[in-house]
Amino acid sequence: MSEPQRNWYVVQTYSGFESRVQQSLEERVKALGAQELISDVRVPSEEVVEIKGGKKRHTNRKFFPGYVLVEAVMTDEVWHLIKDIPKVTGFVGGRKPSPLEPEEVNDLLYQIETGVRPPRATVDFSTGDKVRIIEGPFSGFVATVDEVQESQAKLKVMVTIFGRSTPVELGFLQVEAA
Repeated sequence: MSEPQRNWYVVQTYSGFESRVQQSLEERVKALGAQELISDVRVPSEEVVEIKGGKKRHTNRKFFPGYVLVEAVMTDEVWHLIKDIPKVTGFVGGRKPSPLEPEEVNDLLYQIETGVRPPRATVDFSTGDKVRIIEGPFSGFVATVDEVQESQAKLKVMVTIFGRSTPVELGFLQVEAA
């Protein structure tokens, strides 16, 4: 007899409760001995470096807030088991969940497991803020934020050198709040 077809499905949850849903589902699967039907539960996330108030801190940020990935053999029993977990609102695909394509799954799992991207920086600086440069040739200078380029994790700042404002492009991690 051949093994039933396992696929990856996307479960919708209340945003902020993804880890709790993952934990509840894993506990329920273990308690019911349903590991042959639900083999893996993941909350895709990445490490980011956040700068708030001039302080750096590493945190995990979810790729898809409000979603959990589940590898399962989708039977009516499995559908109800997942749907009955507190804070689960449904499946992508509705009553008849749509499995992810193998290429999508491979890309996602590769990104989760290898951390393809280096930790990203997020910042709460805005135009006009005063910052202290903490790295590079202008280290120690106080500058004014002229432009925030969030997609490149860079700031364009104006540094006063010899009485003249000079534009300098810096990475988020090269400055702190002044």
